[in-house]
Amino acid sequence: MEILLIVIVALLLIIAVVVVFNFLGNRKLRQAESDALRQRAYRPGDPFSTADDDAVRGDPRLLKPSDLVDLRGETFAVRGTLRLSQSGYIWTENFLDTGTGRKAWISVEDDPDLEVVLWHELTGVTLTPGPDSLELDGRRYHSDESGSAEFTSTGTTGLAARGSMRYHDYEAGDERLSFEDFGSGWECARGEVIERSEYRIYPSDPTPES
Repeated sequence: MEILLIVIVALLLIIAVVVVFNFLGNRKLRQAESDALRQRAYRPGDPFSTADDDAVRGDPRLLKPSDLVDLRGETFAVRGTLRLSQSGYIWTENFLDTGTGRKAWISVEDDPDLEVVLWHELTGVTLTPGPDSLELDGRRYHSDESGSAEFTSTGTTGLAARGSMRYHDYEAGDERLSFEDFGSGWECARGEVIERSEYRIYPSDPTPES
């Protein structure tokens, strides 16, 4: 009888120890989960960051010669890149070519939100920048910003390796009208803001996976 009592007491003690350890373990786990959730919920960061999209579709800010861009079902190669700087603010313009006669430019700005614009050069335009608004093909564009910038050129752009330029930009909704002068007079281009889902970037030297 005494042996049975000792066995029962021992089993009860073992059960009590297991219950206590499980309770403490679950409490620590719940606390760790709570801390992790709180840190994730209140961690400083930009709620409108494009980092997730950039990881999947490529970062347009990093475009450079020899990269490929799948744009609306058409594949372009980046032949050249202009990096422009004005009072510390930097943006890029990238010359695209399909190799079959289709050419375009893509500008990339972060001010403060990412804006990517697809540009096509216009010829025969007699408009000159300066007025508060301009009309082209029945669309009225309003002056947005103007100024001058320094640039560096890599790859094939048709420009010197470095120099200065001036510009005057107009806009109408998601459409753009731009005038640029790299030293030989105003050149005009019409652009449209493109959505992130409309293009995908394939870097020429992708970072190897770890």
